[in-house]
Amino acid sequence: MKLPFARRDKVSPGDAAEAAARDFLKARGLAILASNFRARQGEIDIIAREGDTLVFAEVRLRADHRFGDGAASIDPRKQQRLARTAAHYLATEVRGPEPPCRFDALSLHPAPGQSPPFHVEWIRDAFRPGF
Repeated sequence: MKLPFARRDKVSPGDAAEAAARDFLKARGLAILASNFRARQGEIDIIAREGDTLVFAEVRLRADHRFGDGAASIDPRKQQRLARTAAHYLATEVRGPEPPCRFDALSLHPAPGQSPPFHVEWIRDAFRPGF
């Protein structure tokens, strides 16, 4: 019998990178609140809390450094999309006073044969788009 949908038996490199980024942040004491939060405005890879601060994190995977690290690919247009999506999250998911917020970037590079299989560069407060 043929299934009416395609099965995904393999984890994509992007999914593996996002899982590694979540594990990385958890190991550093952040509480993961949401993954792949989607709204009409866009998507945020990871939403976490560090103390009182709400962290909106963008995960970027780069195979090599010739074109810059992953954080360099978060251009002003992407920053604005993230800011609009974060504003939507704040308006719909956060009750009470708005907490301090920041935008982080996690740039991952493959580390074949190592555990974990990625090198992670965590850039706190990577950009400050206006809301």
